[in-house]
Amino acid sequence: VQLQASGGGLVQAGDSLTLSCTASGRTFYAYFIGWFRQAPGKEREFVAGIGRSGGTKYLESVKGRFTVSRDNAKKVVYLQMNGLKPEDTAVYYCAEAKGVPAVTMTSEYNYWGQGTLVTVSS
Repeated sequence: VQLQASGGGLVQAGDSLTLSCTASGRTFYAYFIGWFRQAPGKEREFVAGIGRSGGTKYLESVKGRFTVSRDNAKKVVYLQMNGLKPEDTAVYYCAEAKGVPAVTMTSEYNYWGQGTLVTVSS
């Protein structure tokens, strides 16, 4: 499967953005899909993810601000980001996990999109 993340941009603190992760190739609805981010000089971290039945998992610092959803028919996973903060600035990646369970470590993911940059100015 190939994944492509899109929707990033430059916004001000408090603004909203919606990222999209589009899949091509074989069906991807069976596996957990995660959103990660990597800020300059920092390790890539798990932000949010969604399972095939819609179960979700979030990084504590984005709970209540970010919402992950998926449209299996369209092969798209979304990350709605509200109340953006400068510390949310990073390249955001989507990835498909190796299996069904919700996982947060990068080593548990097989396929990665190319990333989309989100910059939040103060």
